[in-house]
Amino acid sequence: MKNEISTIQLRANVKNDLDRMREKSNESYEDVIVRMIQTIESKRRAQEDLMIEGCKVMAEDMLEINREWEQTDAELDWEWKDDGDKKGRHSSR
Repeated sequence: MKNEISTIQLRANVKNDLDRMREKSNESYEDVIVRMIQTIESKRRAQEDLMIEGCKVMAEDMLEINREWEQTDAELDWEWKDDGDKKGRHSSR
């Protein structure tokens, strides 16, 4: 199945688009399609890498914010108070 040849049907406008995408006049339609697939896969991988990098940066930012809040939390004198039905942490400052 690896080297089997199949026949596909294309509309004339698709064939014309493929003709325009040829880099050489003797480039086959298969070569054009394979090049398009490789380009799409490359762009998809690049986009995924950018998204991963963006998530890493966001995670680092969130960790930094968390460290800042931990520092603030440690500096405040928190105690639990009973306000009737409302319970919560309040600063005694």
